[in-house]
Amino acid sequence: MTQVHYEDLDHGITMIDAQLYRQGQVSTYLMIEGDRAAFIETGTAHSVPGMLSVLEQKGIPRENVDFVIPTHVHLDHAGGAGALMRHLPNAHMVIHPRGARHMIDPSRLNAGAAAVYGEAEMERMFGTVVPVPAERVTEAGDGDELDFNGRVLRFLDTPGHAKHHFCVVDEAGDGIFSGDTFGLSYREFDTEHGPFVLPTTTPVQFDPEALHQSVDRLMAQSLSYMYLTHYSRVGDLKRLQQDMHELIDIYVDLARARAHDGDARHDALCEDMMQVLIRRLRDHGCRLPEDEMRTLLDPDVGLNVQGLEIWLDRQTQT
Repeated sequence: MTQVHYEDLDHGITMIDAQLYRQGQVSTYLMIEGDRAAFIETGTAHSVPGMLSVLEQKGIPRENVDFVIPTHVHLDHAGGAGALMRHLPNAHMVIHPRGARHMIDPSRLNAGAAAVYGEAEMERMFGTVVPVPAERVTEAGDGDELDFNGRVLRFLDTPGHAKHHFCVVDEAGDGIFSGDTFGLSYREFDTEHGPFVLPTTTPVQFDPEALHQSVDRLMAQSLSYMYLTHYSRVGDLKRLQQDMHELIDIYVDLARARAHDGDARHDALCEDMMQVLIRRLRDHGCRLPEDEMRTLLDPDVGLNVQGLEIWLDRQTQT
């Protein structure tokens, strides 16, 4: 049986480590309601054996999984959807209307990821992205509700990180499965002050104003938790909301300040962002050595800067 880290939260929700990048970086979730189950987020093709292992440990037959729900189609959230559904004969995938075609035909997803990571690295990290049959795909628009064995899941369109992103409101779980909309929060950065959060601006659809609005829309649901994909569940949401808004604006200011730096822009922006985050982590009470903080932050900083640069170039072209 596949060894995988998972944590039973409450409200029938289990966080499962997606075994991507490192333990503690990417979550998927198993939701159990009565004798039925649903997966929210899928990780990659490499995540599937671990997810099925947890399902087995919970005593849920594969045919009792009703839904597979990626918040958006980036490969660390949806890359394993097709492979997972091959093992779940009765499951339907629920996806944002802008993302459905990419799940049915993932060729553009594969090409986009290869452009960001390189083909060899993409295959190593994500494995093969398997198409999902169109008849097993259900689109969920803004405000749509899903009856999951009597448990209501409601979908909110939340652009800013990506135009194909929704969040899943689960009042029974007193929280929202927020994908990347409410940022990243790694448990290594928790202190006596609580969790630390930072926005994710990965390529290619970062929109700061839309992200500000989406963060506030999630908070307007007046629930206690965000079930993050990166990583696990967090509370103390009012403070994290403020931190998200501050850092979105700081990221934008950093990018604009480097707009004319030419070939030096990417590396300079990476160091600018790293310095900001390390300083804020120190203020948050994080006592990790700086080299350890840099190691933990480095993958996200590099991708965040790529997304910022794409956004910045669009601004200068208009």
